[in-house]
Amino acid sequence: MSDSLNTPEAPGSPRPAPGEQPRHIPGESVRHTRAKGEPRFPDGPKADPAGSHFERRIRSFQPRRSRVTAGQADALQRLWPKWGLDIDGQRVIDLTELFGNTGPVVLEIGFGMGEATAQMAAADPDTNVLAVDVHTPGQGNLLSLADRNGLTNVRVGNGDAIILLREMLAPDSLDGLRVYFPDPWPKKRHHKRRLIQPEFLTLAAARLRPGAIVHCATDWEPYAEQMLEVLTAHPDFENTQPHGGFAPRPAFRPLTRFEGQGLDKGHEVNDLLFRRVQHEDRLQEQQTDQPPAERRDRG
Repeated sequence: MSDSLNTPEAPGSPRPAPGEQPRHIPGESVRHTRAKGEPRFPDGPKADPAGSHFERRIRSFQPRRSRVTAGQADALQRLWPKWGLDIDGQRVIDLTELFGNTGPVVLEIGFGMGEATAQMAAADPDTNVLAVDVHTPGQGNLLSLADRNGLTNVRVGNGDAIILLREMLAPDSLDGLRVYFPDPWPKKRHHKRRLIQPEFLTLAAARLRPGAIVHCATDWEPYAEQMLEVLTAHPDFENTQPHGGFAPRPAFRPLTRFEGQGLDKGHEVNDLLFRRVQHEDRLQEQQTDQPPAERRDRG
């Protein structure tokens, strides 16, 4: 499939003069002819930010190509330098600098077109949301929604969330993790590609503060059962439901269009809410490693 963004010109549309850029019509895809090697969005997200710096592991996501509307393209060009983050794995991010404040930070992995992300960010402006995806139209759409609604607490990450967690986030730097409707990889031979696995949870736990909430949701029942199994078995997490099992959909998670379509088809949506726990032996080790004065200050 061609990498260019193109749709036929609307009948009667005026042709641009030689050397003049075509007029963008909001909401429509745009024709954009690029020279070989020219980046898709010069000031926007990179096609492969991590490049060849890291080994090609089994990935839990499948990049999709789809058309970018003029509005999304405009948002990517204007707002990416301000609110975008290419996940290159080359540095540890200062989240206070990234967001311009010391508020709590929640990582969202896979946000689709960003409608739910924008709604949650608007409803809780004191919480910063670092939303990561590889879908370019969705990145542009979320940036556009954030700009349109005056949301300053959203940053959009482009690339592999595993590299972000492993290479670019400091220990105990996150106050929450959201994974809504990840790819279920339904075929048995592809189950190894599912994101919620013990190894991923161990990595995430190292970046989550004690008490941070991991919130997952899926409409694929076999994947929901696997999520529940691996989260319940992991020593760094505990179920927020007193008797275990799935949680009711919390009011703060909006009902998305994708979720509504699944419900219309008879799919059952399951939410899981697990808390990052602090083990007493680990806490004692940390306190022992602190200087005596600091231990006294903490009581």
